[in-house]
Amino acid sequence: MAKIISTLFIAADGVAEIDPDWHFPYFDENMGRAVAEDYDTADVLLIGRETYDSFAGAWPEREAAGGEDAPFAKQLGDIRKVVASRRPQRFTWRHSEVIDGDLLDAATTLKSDPAVNGILVPGSISVVQQLLAAGLVDELRLYVHPVAARKGRRLFDEGDTPYHLKVTTTELFPTGVIRVIYTPAGDIEGKVATE
Repeated sequence: MAKIISTLFIAADGVAEIDPDWHFPYFDENMGRAVAEDYDTADVLLIGRETYDSFAGAWPEREAAGGEDAPFAKQLGDIRKVVASRRPQRFTWRHSEVIDGDLLDAATTLKSDPAVNGILVPGSISVVQQLLAAGLVDELRLYVHPVAARKGRRLFDEGDTPYHLKVTTTELFPTGVIRVIYTPAGDIEGKVATE
């Protein structure tokens, strides 16, 4: 089965809604390399409408401009983009399609499709929240910035059940950003006491 990997830029206080004022000062070649690795794991992007609109509003122009990020822009253009949207969507960017039906059903279908090798969910906070709640996220890759954003949407909202996560990889960048890769830890009752 294909893995669903979520990747998010996040502030130290849990805000995952990107504000250029706190994100871009920390973006360097190290983060660029790591982000490229994230995208290399997937042949499908599963994204929300807001993320789609943001990407489609920038990356096709960057590809056409032929600058230094044109190869990455072309990679984004060539990848299949499956968009969760509650309203009719008109796509102008190639290889884009809207989910026909329920997000969780679509994600489950993508995971079990033998033609799909990997599914990446960049940003798309509400999509990630729904997938986490349903236990469909295989890896959560967070780029924790050394800043308290103090405003904006948080990844982990109020809820009744905690998400137990296992750290599989960490990497500290010179900017102070920490890349942390988590996998679901499952039921950890009793595990912590015995370890």
